[in-house]
Amino acid sequence: MAPETHVEGFELAREVRRVELVEDYVELIADLLDADGEVRQVDIAARMGVAQPTVARMLKRLADDGLIERMPYRGTFLTPAGRRLAEDTRERHHVVENFLLFLGVDAATARKDAEGIEHHVSPATLAAFRAALARTL
Repeated sequence: MAPETHVEGFELAREVRRVELVEDYVELIADLLDADGEVRQVDIAARMGVAQPTVARMLKRLADDGLIERMPYRGTFLTPAGRRLAEDTRERHHVVENFLLFLGVDAATARKDAEGIEHHVSPATLAAFRAALARTL
């Protein structure tokens, strides 16, 4: 394999890892908002299994990126861009999980594996998953 091919793959993998954490946080914030109507830093830390200072740093990053708004004494809320990102991430997860189920992977494994794959799947591969699923319906 040509060195350039490796470089492209490694660069893509590094970029996906940077985006993956952002998507996980935004998706979790959307889930908590949908379930509880509000999101507190302590709730995110408990669900993510990380310390509150880690969450605080990520929330600052998400706010700087225009994905969330933090309101004193009220919590954290998604901006329209944050909500779109959360919905896109959920939809990718749903497609990947259904494709894994279609392949015969058990439900618990499909759910867990989709959580990682959803961030790494390319638009072309996701379209192929959708097409394969559409042919089975």
